[in-house]
Amino acid sequence: MTQDDLSKTLTASPLPLSSGDWELDPLHSAVNFTIRHLGIAKVRGRFADVRAGLYVGETLEEVRVSAEIALASIDTGNADRDAHTRAADLLDVEKRPTMAFRSTRVFGEGEDWTMEGDLTIGDVSRPVVLAVEFGGVVDSPVDGRRHAGFEATGEIRRSDFGLTFGAGFLGDVVKVQLDMQFVEPQGQGG
Repeated sequence: MTQDDLSKTLTASPLPLSSGDWELDPLHSAVNFTIRHLGIAKVRGRFADVRAGLYVGETLEEVRVSAEIALASIDTGNADRDAHTRAADLLDVEKRPTMAFRSTRVFGEGEDWTMEGDLTIGDVSRPVVLAVEFGGVVDSPVDGRRHAGFEATGEIRRSDFGLTFGAGFLGDVVKVQLDMQFVEPQGQGG
């Protein structure tokens, strides 16, 4: 079987998730990042205000993921650094209030997947690729609904989005890690 044949088989196969719009479980989801400072240490942070959705169709070709992150919700554990990062000379959250992602393609099998999509920061959009690990699906004892877990990791370059501030102090590569849990649409069940 060629890679093309395998891809066609995977995109036409039924998915392990029910069709419909899966909603984000914000209490069990996180968007984290790491960036180098002075080239010798890492600064870690997160974004607290995240909206995301997962649409599952009948086949893999129909799967869509979207997310919007409020850049002002940055939290690096240091209030002064966060305030400066939000300012006009850095992220400029007045001019660039959100970062948005829209998937264009999802492929893979088992626990290991790849998601391609477009990331938009301000008025600049660039393609990004994320490695996705499917954690599985489980019935939650709390709400009685099925929850699906995913971890997505990747890297973006700040300079690709016109974010060149702090050159020499901050690295250009930002490593991202998204831990996302989605809840099955009401009335579905597995």
